[in-house]
Amino acid sequence: MNIPRAEHPNPQWERETWKNLNGPWEFEFDFGCSAVERRLWEKERFDREILVPFCPESRLSGIGYTDFISGVAYRRNFELSQEELSGRVLLHFGAVDYEASVYVNGTLVGSHKGGYTSFCFDITKHVAPGPNTLFVAVKDDVRSGLQPKGKQAHLYASSGCDYTRTTGIWQTVWLEFVPERHIQSAKYYPDPANGKVTVTGLVQGQGTLQLTALWEDKPVGEAALSVEDGFFTAQLDLSETHLWEPGKGGLYTLLLSFGEDRVKSYFGLRTAKFQGRKFLLNGKSLFQRFVLDQGFYPDGIYTAPTEEDLVKDIQLSFAAGFNGARLHEKVFEARFLYHCDRLGYLVWGEYPNWGLDHAHPLSTETYLNQWSEAVERDFNHPAIIGWCPFNETWGYREEREKNALLTSLYKLTKRLDPTRPCIDSSGNYRILSEVYDIHDYDQDTQSFQARWDGLTDRIRETGGVIPAEDPFFNSAPEGPSGRAPFFNQPYDNQPIFISEYGGIRWPDDTVEGWGYGNAPATPEEFFARYKGLTEALLNNPEIFGFCYTQLYDVEQEVNGLYTYGRAQKFDISLIRKINQQKAAIED
Repeated sequence: MNIPRAEHPNPQWERETWKNLNGPWEFEFDFGCSAVERRLWEKERFDREILVPFCPESRLSGIGYTDFISGVAYRRNFELSQEELSGRVLLHFGAVDYEASVYVNGTLVGSHKGGYTSFCFDITKHVAPGPNTLFVAVKDDVRSGLQPKGKQAHLYASSGCDYTRTTGIWQTVWLEFVPERHIQSAKYYPDPANGKVTVTGLVQGQGTLQLTALWEDKPVGEAALSVEDGFFTAQLDLSETHLWEPGKGGLYTLLLSFGEDRVKSYFGLRTAKFQGRKFLLNGKSLFQRFVLDQGFYPDGIYTAPTEEDLVKDIQLSFAAGFNGARLHEKVFEARFLYHCDRLGYLVWGEYPNWGLDHAHPLSTETYLNQWSEAVERDFNHPAIIGWCPFNETWGYREEREKNALLTSLYKLTKRLDPTRPCIDSSGNYRILSEVYDIHDYDQDTQSFQARWDGLTDRIRETGGVIPAEDPFFNSAPEGPSGRAPFFNQPYDNQPIFISEYGGIRWPDDTVEGWGYGNAPATPEEFFARYKGLTEALLNNPEIFGFCYTQLYDVEQEVNGLYTYGRAQKFDISLIRKINQQKAAIED
């Protein structure tokens, strides 16, 4: 049997002792969300079959049902040998949207809320040699206001910038076999200036922990320490220093051993920080030439059909002259982040906050727990150079509670990861942020240019201190949006990121669709508009980066540089030539 997405789902934490559970599963719709009450795992035969890890809305799943799905149920058998049962058996889910209850041999082994983050259960005491049964019941309600949906449509049909929904399992499911004494987790803190990396983590049991760093299979750093049930800290002095660089990558292999446990991991040696309004990677100024990537696929929806499709999107972005992306309104799978690490592709990590009613008290529990899981899972990826938990929360008068929410979320993020910058909310409304993040979809190149030239003048006039009520950054209280600037963070020389712009509508031959502004009449007109908008940002000495909307079309939104099927719409080398010009803020 050919197993879809057969590769290891998490190369940053890889054991040889694992088993992929993707492939055909029994499947049923559970519109009444009664599967557990009905003890559906006891049913002789399920109604359908589905191909995991593809969601039932997708064509690749074999189902392709795109109406609202309130609940689904899965079942499959798996075999275990006596050897596999010699230690602990861990059951992993890459992601399940939204609330999953997991049963093994008829016993509940755990539940998880959150459609975008990974989770794991120790099922050792619930399994036996030979056949075992795994049952998963899932509930999903994107219209509840109590779960983040990202860009999943809250209406029946896709519309605007909302697209086909995803329900249930949409990332790899796998088993992992670990000894009783094993390494539970690790975090990496690279220090290129001193040629070392600090590793912290958790172990289960007592013994000697050994760590070996390799560069191109050559040992370049070692550490060994005695540890016992709990937290450890180790420092590896590296005999060779190789920086992780944009467009190149550069990863050290890290081998961890503890008793019989063996884990293969990796890290990148780099620094990422701001100095004034400049972004510095490894101490050198770098303009962030970013593009919006929403992580949708025509056949798989949220799930890339193959690993090659993950890599292709990065390659398409490089071909257009970008050096990174906002991974927009979605927590991307760990395997994609691995390829970003490997290829030197910079990204901002985001959270799919759309769909949450931020005024509801239960939303607090949701975002705190799920965002924490995302940051913890992805902490070690060198490609991630910043966090952006929320997108376009705005500041409408009836939603002043967002001020406390954004403050809390920013502080939480900095406690979880003090090594990276954080944007509290992308898109013109912010409370506590290290970066002044702005969206500007003006399609008129002259007014766009004049506005950002005006920023330079305004900073010079004020010394870079602009109060919140200044109309340059904020609408007046009486403005059409109803935004309240006195709740917005004043500008005080923060780095400036135009994190959404462009979005130029350019339909292909098969999809009329929509984009921002009127579609150019000719390719020449498209390139002229792209050039005018992009150069206005590249040539501004106060702006450290941009993010163009977007890399590829998604369903009815046809403002991509490529089609939804990732075909070129026009000569992409012309886009590359524009993007690759030196920015004014770069040294």
